[in-house]
Amino acid sequence: MTEPYIAHASTSGTGFAGSIQHGAADYPGLDAWRELPISQQPTWQDAGAHRAAVKELSSLPPLVFAGEVDVLRERLAAAAEGRAFLLQGGDCAETFDGATADKISARVRTILQMAVVLTYGASLPVIKMGRMAGQFAKPRSSNDETRNGVTLPAYRGDMVNGYDFTPESRAHDASRLVRAYHTSASTLNLIRAFTQGGFADLRLVHMWNKGFTENPAHARYESLAREIDRAIKFMDACGSDFEALKRVEFFASHEALLLDYERALTRIDSRTGLPYDTSAHFLWIGERTRDLDGAHVDYLSRVRNPIGVKLGPTTTGDDALRLIEKLDPNREPGRLTFITRMGAGNIREKLPALVEKVTESGARVLWVTDPMHGNTVTSPNGYKTRNFDDVMDEVRGFFEVHHALGTVPGGMHVEMTGDDVAECLGGADPIDQDAFLTGYESVCDPRLNHMQSLEMAFLVAGALSKR
Repeated sequence: MTEPYIAHASTSGTGFAGSIQHGAADYPGLDAWRELPISQQPTWQDAGAHRAAVKELSSLPPLVFAGEVDVLRERLAAAAEGRAFLLQGGDCAETFDGATADKISARVRTILQMAVVLTYGASLPVIKMGRMAGQFAKPRSSNDETRNGVTLPAYRGDMVNGYDFTPESRAHDASRLVRAYHTSASTLNLIRAFTQGGFADLRLVHMWNKGFTENPAHARYESLAREIDRAIKFMDACGSDFEALKRVEFFASHEALLLDYERALTRIDSRTGLPYDTSAHFLWIGERTRDLDGAHVDYLSRVRNPIGVKLGPTTTGDDALRLIEKLDPNREPGRLTFITRMGAGNIREKLPALVEKVTESGARVLWVTDPMHGNTVTSPNGYKTRNFDDVMDEVRGFFEVHHALGTVPGGMHVEMTGDDVAECLGGADPIDQDAFLTGYESVCDPRLNHMQSLEMAFLVAGALSKR
């Protein structure tokens, strides 16, 4: 049994100093998932190395703290009631090499910029959450990949194997689990430093957005930027406490895909005696792993973290109700988020029946749109891409459905980067397929670049301000 240890006090301002988080080796039911069907798991090359990695992870300090998780649950409950809005963004798949100060700060900066614009448009607090500090594993449609007659295991994210197409790189290496932990820890350390210091100052973030609107391609957003500028100057003139506006809450999330990793980082909180998955504040179950009788749903039903589930266009109302019963049997505010990924062509047709069924049941889930995954296409020159217009059309459809039904459109879940990559087609300063030849950097799915992300924020803010 893992020996208990004392966690350090959180540096984020939302943790509970002195909270003791014990190992969870003997907690009832936590290992029931091991007897259930499970998909999308690696085939580790060395069983001994796998056992050693899991043992080491079980003894390492938590990456996040139970108090922070509880605060997030409260914030998400407010979003489900229309009193806040969730912005969740980051890389499709993080990489170890991409965990540099420059790249992490660029992603955080972009999310903060988007949040300022959305806060003004919605007149609501925006919950800021990164697909960061743990998004190192990805589900794949095939176990193998073939190039020029050579077949190797598919790339499943840096937590499992490497991207280079060689037998050595593509082998499933359990030591990467421990490296993912340490990379996540260093990423969280930087995020906390950025969001608790002057980097997150509201006035500074707004000045970055003014630079965005000075680009002639984005001039149509200048009037909204001027309105935000006047609001900030008004608060300053009224003597608002800008010290408080220099710091923001920022939460970490990832898809809970590799259950050995999630289980090893689960701890029992001494205040409540309940298990928390301390790998992230928020965890979600993907479209490929939401089997009601499967291991992923069972395991996440047993931890205290707020949980998300991706719902594609084949999801039925009964599917949604069964997921609620399994993951949120006590109907706890902030516990369950449904992240819809329907595609622009399906959102207006498929979503209404789903929302109506859940609403009629009395369950209060948080509805969030993922406008990325349902709109993936292949460009004529062979790159996996998304059209910015399709992405925005799904966002518009999401809001239209909820407004028509009188329900709450509570947030957006976006694959994006703070870098000037070329992976998604279109935008006001358009990316074309020729730009992919030099600007395509994603190891998995295409992301909105910095400018496209901000353009999305301004477009959504404009729609929100007209409610």
